[in-house]
Amino acid sequence: MPKKSLEGQVAVVTGAARGVGAELARALAVRGATVALVGLEPEELERAAAECGPGAGWWEADVTDLTVLQAVAEQVVERFGRVDIVVANAGIAIGGTFLDSDPAAFQRVIEVNLLGSTTTARAFLPALVASRGYLLQIASLAAMTPAPLMTAYCASKSGVEAFAHALRGEVANQGVKVGVGYLSWTDTDMVRGADEDEVMREMRAHLPWPTNRTYPLAPAVQRIADGIARRSVHVYAQGWLRSYQLIRGQIPLVLGRVAPMQLRSLEPRLRATAEDRRGLVGRGGAADEQARAARGAAR
Repeated sequence: MPKKSLEGQVAVVTGAARGVGAELARALAVRGATVALVGLEPEELERAAAECGPGAGWWEADVTDLTVLQAVAEQVVERFGRVDIVVANAGIAIGGTFLDSDPAAFQRVIEVNLLGSTTTARAFLPALVASRGYLLQIASLAAMTPAPLMTAYCASKSGVEAFAHALRGEVANQGVKVGVGYLSWTDTDMVRGADEDEVMREMRAHLPWPTNRTYPLAPAVQRIADGIARRSVHVYAQGWLRSYQLIRGQIPLVLGRVAPMQLRSLEPRLRATAEDRRGLVGRGGAADEQARAARGAAR
């Protein structure tokens, strides 16, 4: 089946310096969209934008900063004339138990993943109302399957899922459609960074199939791009995630029985290595920490 063209449409993607965001920007550009990449790493953003063609633009911005993001939205509209698609993709993660986590890192995950998404919507919704456009909120399997050692990430992704579903009803009469995108473990810097932790990697290996696999990035992003072209309510980067919607209510009950047995065997190693996982994971997490440090030093 031929892919639906996005010719003439302007798409904004946050968290676009690497991973899902960068790959998605490229996929949307291939389909004819003019893309605006938003993120924290200027060199990576510039490189990714160059791969999206000469019409693409990029903006360095922290998605938790409403003033900055509203300015970006105005600049994107000024440059391209409109915004038709916004993908709230920016996200970071930490691993380990809640009690052993660094409170500041835990809070930052909530700020970026949840509040950063709401800030993205607040900044760009006026443009989407004007174009009768589409907002896609990237959630996760973590929204459907709340798992131990991922409390911050699960809480934030459950939050953005609920936010997007609630927002859909508010903006529908203004012609704006809102979707939620779900991904399982996908081959990105974030997942690779998490897998560098031996205990976390072992815990994930004990998850039931197909949740214990890492899935290739490109096919997952193509499925997301297909959903964007259809302006779908639900977008599944891996096809089997659709079936999890039918059983998600039972998953916490199963995990509540199985997870304690697994954690009991891992607990001594978790405690011994707790200090090693207090920071954000992956290069995206490192970029966020560096950006915050730079802003703190400038004050």
